[in-house]
Amino acid sequence: MCGIAGQLALGGIPERPIGFYEGILKTMQRRGPDQEGMYSDPYCVLLHRRLSVIDPDNGLQPMTIGNHTMVYNGELYNTEELRRLLSAEGCDFRTRSDTEVLLQAYLHWGPKCLDRLNGIFAFAIYNHRARQLFLARDPMGVKPLFYSIRGSSLFFGSEIKNLLRFPEIQPIVDARGLYDLLFLGPGRTPGYGVFRQIYELQPGQYGVFDETGFHITTYWTLQDGPCEDSFEDCRDQVRFLLEDSIKRQLVSDVPVGTFLSGGLDSSIVSAVAAREIPALDTYSVYYRDNEKYFHATKFQPNSDSDYISIMEQAIGSTPHHVTLDTDSLVSALFEAAEARDLPGMADVDSSMLLLCRAARETSTVVLSGECADEIFGGYPWYRDPEIRAINGFPWAQTTAYRAGFLRPELLSWLPPEEFVDNRYQETLKKVNKMEGLSPLESRMKDMMVLNLKWFMTCLLDRKDRMSMWSGLEIRVPFCDRRIVEYLYRVPWAYKDYHGREKGLLREAFRDILPEEIAYRKKSPYPKTWNPDYMETVSSLLKEELQGTNSPLLEFLKKDALLSLCQENRSIPWYGQLMTTPQTIAWFLQLSHWLKTNHVQVIY
Repeated sequence: MCGIAGQLALGGIPERPIGFYEGILKTMQRRGPDQEGMYSDPYCVLLHRRLSVIDPDNGLQPMTIGNHTMVYNGELYNTEELRRLLSAEGCDFRTRSDTEVLLQAYLHWGPKCLDRLNGIFAFAIYNHRARQLFLARDPMGVKPLFYSIRGSSLFFGSEIKNLLRFPEIQPIVDARGLYDLLFLGPGRTPGYGVFRQIYELQPGQYGVFDETGFHITTYWTLQDGPCEDSFEDCRDQVRFLLEDSIKRQLVSDVPVGTFLSGGLDSSIVSAVAAREIPALDTYSVYYRDNEKYFHATKFQPNSDSDYISIMEQAIGSTPHHVTLDTDSLVSALFEAAEARDLPGMADVDSSMLLLCRAARETSTVVLSGECADEIFGGYPWYRDPEIRAINGFPWAQTTAYRAGFLRPELLSWLPPEEFVDNRYQETLKKVNKMEGLSPLESRMKDMMVLNLKWFMTCLLDRKDRMSMWSGLEIRVPFCDRRIVEYLYRVPWAYKDYHGREKGLLREAFRDILPEEIAYRKKSPYPKTWNPDYMETVSSLLKEELQGTNSPLLEFLKKDALLSLCQENRSIPWYGQLMTTPQTIAWFLQLSHWLKTNHVQVIY
C-alpha cells in the first residue's frame, strides 16, 4: 500500500519554496515508510510514498512508460492473469510488480481496463502530451482518493491532510460541512470531504481532468438480476468465491497474518488462511478487566475471549493478544483523529489503531473479516422488522438528539431532519432493482445499498486510516467485487437460512469451523466496558469546556455537552458501539481535529 498526491496545473505549476513537496511527501510517510518518489514537469507534479509488499526491489513509483506516468495505491489480486493477457497481446514487462501491470493495462485498454481489475486501488495517470490526468478508484472504495479543483488546477491525494498542505486549499468548514459532521458523523456524504471544496472520487468512479474540465464517469454499480441457483448451488458458489478471494489476498513477498475476533467472519478468513500458511499469525484485541465489567446487550450478547481461544486451537495459529487499558485507549483517541483527518468512531478507531500498531511488529499485511455483515445481512437492522420499516439510516436514528447540541441560530441553514432525509432519499434513488420484487426483497436491496454506500464506507475509512498510520496493509476479502455482485442478487431467504443472521455464510463454511464458532450469535467489534473509560472521557470533556477558549463552543451548546457527561443513553450515536462514552469521546476528537487543523467554521 502507498500514499499518492499531486497537482495538474493547466496554466503551469507555480513556483514553490524549496522543500515544499518534501513536506507533502512527509504527510504520506506513514502510508509508505519504505520508499518515496516524485515526477515533475512544468504542468504536473506526482508524489508517491511506498509500502513494499510485492516485488520490493522493483515497481518503484512514479512509473513512466512512454508519455504516461502513474502513481498508484493498492493491490491487484489478478495480476498474473492480466500479465498473461497483456503478454499475449505484445506487452513486455520489466518487473513482477502489479504497478507495471496496471499501467500497461491502462495503456492497452484505456478506461476499460477497470472492468478487468480485481483489487483495491486508487491511482492517477498523467498523459504528458495531452496534459491530461486520469484518476480512478476501486468499486468498493477500499482505497481513498480525495481531490480539489481551484481555477485551472486539480489537486489530489490519498488523504485530506495531503491536500491541506497546498496553500490554495484552506481548512474551511461551512454550514454543509458542519451538518455532515453533526448529523451524519462519523459517516459522511459519499464523495464529500467535509472541508469546503474538498471532494472524494466515489467507489467505482474514474475522472478525467484536462482543459475541458473534470469529467467523472461511474464505471461500476450494483445491477440487480435473477438468481436461478438453488440454495445448495448458492452455498457452493459463496464458498468458492470467498476461498478464492482469501487465497488471492494471501499473496505477498512480506509477512501476512489475520485479525481474529472469534466471530464468524474473521474466523472464516483465519481458517482458510491457516490452510495456506502454517502457524499463521493471528491478532486479537482484549480490554483490561472487560470480563469483570462486561454485560450482555441486544447488540453484544457475549464476550470474545473464549471464542478466540477456540479458534486459535482449532487452526493452530501463532496468537498475538493486544490488551488495551483505559489510558491507552483515551490517549489514542487524538492520534486516531489525526490519522482519519476527521473525528471518527471514537475508541472503536483508537483500539483499531493500537491493534494495527502491534500487528505491524510481526506482519506487514493482515487480512480482516470486515464488510461481511453488509453483504450477508448480519447487522441487527437487517433483521428487525420495526427498524427496517423506518425511513432513514438505521444505524443513526438520532437526528433530533444531535440537533440538541447545536446552537439554535445555526439550525437555520436547513432543518436537520430534512438534510438527513435528503441524503437518504438520494441513495435510494440509485438502487437498481428488478421489477416484481416482493416488498421484503425490495427493502433488502435498499438496505444492502444503504449499508455499502454509507456504513461500510465509514468502516473502510477507519480500516484504511488506522492501519496505514502504522504502515500496515489490511486486505478485506469480503469486499471482492465478484462476491458483492453475486450476493446482491441472492434472495433474502437464502441469507436468512434457518432464521439465522448470515445463515448462508454459516452453512457455506461450517465444516471448517468449530461448532461454537459456526453458530455463535452475531457480535460486533469489541469495545471496553470499563467504567473508568466513561469517567476519564467525561473529565476530559469537562476540562475542555472550562473557560471560553474551546472551539466547540463556537457552534455547540455548553450545557448540552455538560449534560452528556452525566448521561448513560442506551440509544447509540452511530452503529451498535457508540453509546454515551463513545459519544463523549467523539466530541473530544472533534475538538482536537478543530485545533490541530486550524479549522475555520463559517456559517
